[in-house]
Amino acid sequence: MTEVIGKSRNCLAFKLLVLTLLVLSLEQLRPASVFSADTPRPSSKPAEQLYLQLNSVELDPARVYQIREAALDYPKLHMTFDDGKIGFTSDIYGKITGAFFEGDGELLVVPPDQAERASLMLFTGAAILEERFHTAYFRFNDNMFSDLQRYLRPSSDGKDFVGEWGNAARSLAAGDALRMFMSFSRCLPREGQMPSAPACESDPADRFLHARIQGGKLGVFDVTYDSQASEQISIGQQKMREGVAFYNTWTQFASSVANGQRQRQIPSEIAIRSYDIDAQVNPPTNLQARAKLKIEVVRSGSRALLFELSRDLKVSTITADGAALEFIQNQAVEGTQLARRGNDLVAVVFPKALETGQQMELNFNYAGDVLSEAGGGLVYVGARGIWYPNRGMEAAKFDLHFRYPAGWSLLATGERVATNESSDEPQAAVQKSSHWVTRVPIPVAGFNLGRYSRAEARVGDAIVETYAAPGVERTFPKTPEAEVAQPRSLPGFPPRPSVAMVTAPPSPARNAQMVADTAAAAINFYAQRFGPYPYSTLRLTQMPGPLSQGWPGLIFLSSYSFLLPEERARIERDPVDFLLSKQVTAHETAHEWWGDLIYWRGYRDQWLSEGLANYCSLMILESENPAGFHQVLTRYRDNLLEKNKEGAVLKDAGPVTLGLRLSSSEFPDGYEAISYGRGTWLFHMLRHMLDDEPSTTDKGRGTAGGSRFFRALLKLREQYAGKPVTTRDVLQVFSDELPPTQRYEGKQQLQWFYEGWVNGTAIPHLQLQNVKFTESGQSLIASGIILQRDAPKDLVTSVPLFAQLAGNRRVLVGRVFADGPEATFHISVPAGTRKLLLDPDGTVLRN
Repeated sequence: MTEVIGKSRNCLAFKLLVLTLLVLSLEQLRPASVFSADTPRPSSKPAEQLYLQLNSVELDPARVYQIREAALDYPKLHMTFDDGKIGFTSDIYGKITGAFFEGDGELLVVPPDQAERASLMLFTGAAILEERFHTAYFRFNDNMFSDLQRYLRPSSDGKDFVGEWGNAARSLAAGDALRMFMSFSRCLPREGQMPSAPACESDPADRFLHARIQGGKLGVFDVTYDSQASEQISIGQQKMREGVAFYNTWTQFASSVANGQRQRQIPSEIAIRSYDIDAQVNPPTNLQARAKLKIEVVRSGSRALLFELSRDLKVSTITADGAALEFIQNQAVEGTQLARRGNDLVAVVFPKALETGQQMELNFNYAGDVLSEAGGGLVYVGARGIWYPNRGMEAAKFDLHFRYPAGWSLLATGERVATNESSDEPQAAVQKSSHWVTRVPIPVAGFNLGRYSRAEARVGDAIVETYAAPGVERTFPKTPEAEVAQPRSLPGFPPRPSVAMVTAPPSPARNAQMVADTAAAAINFYAQRFGPYPYSTLRLTQMPGPLSQGWPGLIFLSSYSFLLPEERARIERDPVDFLLSKQVTAHETAHEWWGDLIYWRGYRDQWLSEGLANYCSLMILESENPAGFHQVLTRYRDNLLEKNKEGAVLKDAGPVTLGLRLSSSEFPDGYEAISYGRGTWLFHMLRHMLDDEPSTTDKGRGTAGGSRFFRALLKLREQYAGKPVTTRDVLQVFSDELPPTQRYEGKQQLQWFYEGWVNGTAIPHLQLQNVKFTESGQSLIASGIILQRDAPKDLVTSVPLFAQLAGNRRVLVGRVFADGPEATFHISVPAGTRKLLLDPDGTVLRN
């Protein structure tokens, strides 16, 4: 299974929104730290001063008011203050940025579509959020204070109000400090100006509000409006389940979109054209690096930029074209999911606003302990996707230089230009160095380190290299220590004593060739169907733990994948789990096309990568073991129909388009079950909708030339290689290949499939009823009704019908659109048809 967290790197605005929302209760909040511990903090640094003010701003006793019959309106978000008191914070750069309310108020939010209303209902029990509240903390960068002026009346007990709520307000300020800093950075003194605190006018295009609300029924929850996010409105709540903290996103959506899009595309301020990284790797823990980024400004106006970098890597200096820049390295709030993932955000401040077309070179110097020694000759690189400063999944060229001790092997993305050993002093430890470059832009770069043995396989023009250690990590499950063998006794001799047969410990290095051959076979299978392997070399390196992950040309493969079948069987007792574990290498190899060559646009599109890579790997299983293939699909369906302790069905965690939001306190494994399971089923349905026609059934469907499905994948590759895609982009490519019989209402589009299946959760019950056969001239006509139950009334399903003939022979006679609870049909069938069968091969996700 591909690791979800390590590669789920979407736009930085979303990351910052998560940082804002993923805060614990008041008792658990801690002020975020600024700079590394050993970095001096002179008061003359204006960016640092501003950040510290925003981080700990306090309520002002002179700004406490009575408030009555007031209202705040943001797009799709309405809030009223019926009666109470509200205290505002001290101003920063002439702006008031926070407030605390106590009294009676109400929040009203109406999600825009069925999927978001269902998500809200899952967590709150209602499809519309209409909640009374009694206390609320607000953080904002707009004119909220002046907008409320006409509703405010002076209060005489300001000191008492601040004494009661001041500590809470000050603690909550830290969670939004970095987001607020990005807004206020435009007001920092420019290069050559004297440090001061001038008045700061609001930018009308940058509007932010975060409210921490104490609801009357729903408890404490967060409401955020952020005009700089692709989805401006987000509402959610932290909840504990069995000692684990989850952040449940109740609903999240764009306040205004065009052409049916779910997210508003926010153009990035810059494009990173290339990376030049020089790194010293000191196992078992330390990394020291210098990263040189060549950037081009594509949207003017910003004074600060956000980069993502592991919180375990401390930045010492950042320069632009040789000039030192001020920066803020903000650690994630303690205890949150963001902190557990090890993510960090670095804000880089420029001396003046960036201008479109401007080009520069940024240099980051940083170091820290991001490696862990796992035993067995393995090192775990915990920050695989954030060991260098980046801004998410954006394609760039990489030039990587590594230095590391002798005795270790280092593998990286790109082509290996050189590897050598050097020792400047006779007594010094011998050092290795290696140089890796990418010939084409790729969305992410990585490396792995271990004491490896190497195996090789070739397929076409591609080389497959496998690197495995002689042993497994210390935490690897223990296999049975001994199995008792009963040897046969020879005739006429006394029985021989039983012998304890000691099971040898796993040795991945011993099985490295097996893994290389498996990956090569997968490449060969895929290349015949959707084009050649995208890179010159594929390297698979052993990684500790049960999860695997694919980067462009480099796969981090779990130690489990290096087990022999008999070794795997001793761990995976369940036969379906055993089948799935065997497909991991093929799954990760498929990501070289789907996830690396072509990657996703936003979190709502991430399912494309996992669902398609998984389905491609299962097509290999189908070609070798059709029964096992159907066992896996059945398992995925059954998983979706499982219930949690409260009786809720897992499929109702949401559609694939909710991405990582699917994993919540209600369904901790929701993302895996739906993105992999339902996502796989969606591609299985699309494949048979495109390829199953009476005239072409069983005719050359195994290759791209004879399959519309594979032709669509080939076109997808040709159109989007090196680019991100959205769900609608992919469905449009499949729409272009729809046969005439699969054009619902005569339209060559898959909007009905998107609305009902991709952006839906249904697993309908389908049944034939009132089937009759009537002769019409030389033809035989079958008519009847398809019942579609346990599904939305507007669900449309393409249902295959087969005719059963003599000798249990069956043929596909066509597909019928079941559009609603009942759908009538009339279809020609062969003479001698004895019975109609509805989807006998299990190509529709149905109950």
